Amino acid sequence: MFLIDDILLAPLKGVIFIAEKINEIIDKEMSDEGAIKERLMALQLKFEMDEIDEAEYDEREDELLKLLEAAREVKANK
Repeated sequence: MFLIDDILLAPLKGVIFIAEKINEIIDKEMSDEGAIKERLMALQLKFEMDEIDEAEYDEREDELLKLLEAAREVKANK
């Protein structure tokens, strides 16, 4: 009976495993100060090259600065 349960639940376990790995990658990316700073620099470059307007720049900069602050808080609490 346990073999049948394992076979039937294998796809679900696979999906759960993949979701956990994706969550780990997202957590790592969101808490990596270097990556966030690179994104800020890329955003600044886009603004200077007139690829985005000032309103979009301000909005995205605020989001990235909040992420950077959260990453620093996580790092400080470890």
